[in-house]
Amino acid sequence: MAEAFAAVQPLLDEYTDIEQQLADPSVHADGGRARTLGRRFAELGRVVAAHRAWKAATDDLEAAQEMAELDPELAAEVPALEQAAEEATERLRRILIPRDPDDARDVIMEIKSGEGGEESALFAGDLLKMYLKYAEHQGWKAQVLESTETDMGGYKDLSVAIKAPGNVDPENGVWAHLKYEGGVHRVQRVPATESQGRIHTSAAGVLVYPEAEEVEDLELDMNDVRVDVYRSSGPGGQSVNTTDSAVRLTHLPTGIVVSCQNEKSQLQNKESAMRILRARLLAAQKEAAEAEAQDMRKSQVRTVDRSERIRTYNFPENRIADHRTGYKAYNLDHVLGGELGPVIQSAIDADEAARLAAHQD
Repeated sequence: MAEAFAAVQPLLDEYTDIEQQLADPSVHADGGRARTLGRRFAELGRVVAAHRAWKAATDDLEAAQEMAELDPELAAEVPALEQAAEEATERLRRILIPRDPDDARDVIMEIKSGEGGEESALFAGDLLKMYLKYAEHQGWKAQVLESTETDMGGYKDLSVAIKAPGNVDPENGVWAHLKYEGGVHRVQRVPATESQGRIHTSAAGVLVYPEAEEVEDLELDMNDVRVDVYRSSGPGGQSVNTTDSAVRLTHLPTGIVVSCQNEKSQLQNKESAMRILRARLLAAQKEAAEAEAQDMRKSQVRTVDRSERIRTYNFPENRIADHRTGYKAYNLDHVLGGELGPVIQSAIDADEAARLAAHQD
């Protein structure tokens, strides 16, 4: 059995090497390098812990088997020790399956209204509240970077950054959980604008990107970015600022455009826009590189069309249904209150099952 896990030794050696590097104060003078090493250290920590548990379980089993003929009490423990060794072996095998390298990253999430007019914009606001509450439950910090509100208090579109405190285990990373939220979210309910009490169907789209590190992930030449400034506007287009504090960034090689106007400071709006632009460019870079391998954003929304839904929120039945995993529950009010864990776990379980199947082929 030990031979089956021979590939783990290089990972254990890498863990020891990174541990020594992180003990060097000079490493922390370079924030990008320290973050990269910290993420990798957390990822390898899972491998180290699982390997230690597997080694202890197999050693205990081997010792009991050797002494079983001489000690009836040890012989009686062998079945339980065999079970423990099997479980430790399976755990280590699962951990050694390559996982998404971005799992420990923070994310930039965009929510856009689609079919359904004002009702869709109101639902986009409901999704924002759901994700903010979920982030709070997870101990994450969320910051709305940009939003375009409608007259009734909904959102035409918005961007929010969601960040975990410090370096986290990849299993607990923000991207590890929220990457499954990309797609079209359909809502069925009686809109606030409906006078006849009829149930309407509308949709909002969600895009999720792993947040890019400024230097570590991609080199952004500011000569490729056109910066325009203008006055902020509110619902209906009315001016809400007398200075040119709003910022629009256009990445000339790709045509990606990001606008931010939430802050009163032009500098703050530019910083927020840069975060969104870097995340979009990183996602586009990965998408181009992994197109043939069905990359991470394959299932995410391209157009906010009700026919491309990944999930349905049915208010009359208080039902939440994920169409990719088959998950269904009648606690929609709790889900919208931030109790999104079981829904996301169904996607995590489905993804893990697919990775296990691919690893075995």
